[in-house]
Amino acid sequence: MSIYKTYAVFGLGRYGFAVAKELSSSGAEVLAVDISQEIVDDAINEIPLCKCADVTDPDVIRQLGVSNIDVVIVAMAGSLEASVMAVTLCKEAGVETVIAKCASEMHRKILSKVGADIAVLPESESGTRLAKNILSSGFMDVIELSKDVSMVELEVRNEWTGKNLLQLDLRKKYSLNVVAIRQNGEVSIDFDPQKPLEKNMKLVVIANTEKLNKLK
Repeated sequence: MSIYKTYAVFGLGRYGFAVAKELSSSGAEVLAVDISQEIVDDAINEIPLCKCADVTDPDVIRQLGVSNIDVVIVAMAGSLEASVMAVTLCKEAGVETVIAKCASEMHRKILSKVGADIAVLPESESGTRLAKNILSSGFMDVIELSKDVSMVELEVRNEWTGKNLLQLDLRKKYSLNVVAIRQNGEVSIDFDPQKPLEKNMKLVVIANTEKLNKLK
């Protein structure tokens, strides 16, 4: 993902505000939305495009033009019902990537089932860090396994397309251990390392967090 994609952040609590502010300050186009006018008034100095709206309302989703946004971050972990509605409406509107903040592991499972592409727990993902990850060159954290090791989803780079994992030797070059491949909504852990990679594939890898910087 990059600053050339469009983003929306639903919910401007401390976490959502940090995500929206980091995205905006990095030059990305960001729509920030909260149901509280007071919160919106406080945020507008840092995030130019702020709206007061109820994102659990299908009409509001249409009026906001969410169908034209590439990535939506749903940061309303305090209300599971509101998060479920927002995630569902965004996916129905055709949003490519919906990231949802979760209050618990159970909420993570529920939001994933209703369509969230990535669900994060605030204990393992700060708002600023999430924004930096989704702006970085092709990867975002899925699960932080420890302080130094993360499971991440990695987009197939242009120079990797047509080559297989044995040829690329990602483990030697970047200390990346590929554990699964996601394509067309399906995840496979029993993949052929000699099969050429395709652009629409995503690699799920376990890696040292610091060494991921080599890919930026």
